[in-house]
Amino acid sequence: MKIFVCIKQVPDTETKIKITPDQNGIDAAGIKWVLNPYDEYAVEEAVKLRDANAGSQVWVLSVGPKTRVVESLRTALAMGADEAIVVNAENLDNYSTAKALAEVIKAEGGAKVIFSGKLAIDDNASSVSQMMAEFLNVPHTTVVSKFAYNGENVVVERDVEGGAKEVVQMMTPAVVAANKGLNMPRYASLPGIMKAKKKVIKEVEFSSLNIPASDIKVKHSNFSLPAEKPPVKMIAGDSSAQASELVKLLRDEAKVL
Repeated sequence: MKIFVCIKQVPDTETKIKITPDQNGIDAAGIKWVLNPYDEYAVEEAVKLRDANAGSQVWVLSVGPKTRVVESLRTALAMGADEAIVVNAENLDNYSTAKALAEVIKAEGGAKVIFSGKLAIDDNASSVSQMMAEFLNVPHTTVVSKFAYNGENVVVERDVEGGAKEVVQMMTPAVVAANKGLNMPRYASLPGIMKAKKKVIKEVEFSSLNIPASDIKVKHSNFSLPAEKPPVKMIAGDSSAQASELVKLLRDEAKVL
C-alpha cells in the first residue's frame, strides 16, 4: 500500500518577516523555514498506518524551490517516511500547487490514502487538500481528529463548529487533512536524521507536468507589514484620578468618545 503525505515548508512563526522592494512578496533572505506544524500530524498518522500494514510505504511530497524545500522533506524522512519527492517551482498559488501534487500522485500510482495538514500557517487558506482531491477525483475530508483504516475504507472523526464531532466514512483512495489532536507527532531520532541525510530525494520540474501558466490564478501585490504599536501610556494617581485621566485621553487623543 502506498501512503502519500503532502507537506509544505513555511516560515517559522518567530522569524522576522521583511517585504520585498516591489511589495509583491516576502524577502526569503534570513527566514527560518520549518515543516508546517499541521503537516507533522499528517506525517505521524501516515507512519502509524504504514507500521500497522506490512509492506506499506510512506511517500512525502512538497512543492517549492528545491534548494530549501528538501530540508522539510528530510525532516519528514527523519520522522519515519520512506521516500520523498520535490516538485521544483516558485510563485505558485494554491490551485496550481494542488494540481501539481495531484499530477505527481497520479504518475506515481498506487495511492491508497493521501494525508495533508488541514492548512498551512503562512496563508491559512485551507484549500489545497480539497482541490487536490477534486483533481484526483477521490473523496476527501478535513479537520480530522481521529482516523481508522479497515482495508477498504477509512472512517474519520472531524471537528465541526460548536465543539461537535462528525463521523465520515470514505472509500479509498481518499484524502485526509489532519487537525491538531489527531496524534502526537514523534521527534526525529538521531539515527533517523542521519539516514534522512543520505536519502535520495526524487526531483520533478513543475514545467514537466504540463500545467499551463493560466492555472496560476492568483497574483499578490502591495504587501505591507502591520503598523507599529504605539508605546503604552501609564496613568499615575489613585483610581479616581486614573479614571478621570483615562476618559480625557479617550476623548481628546484617541477620539473614541
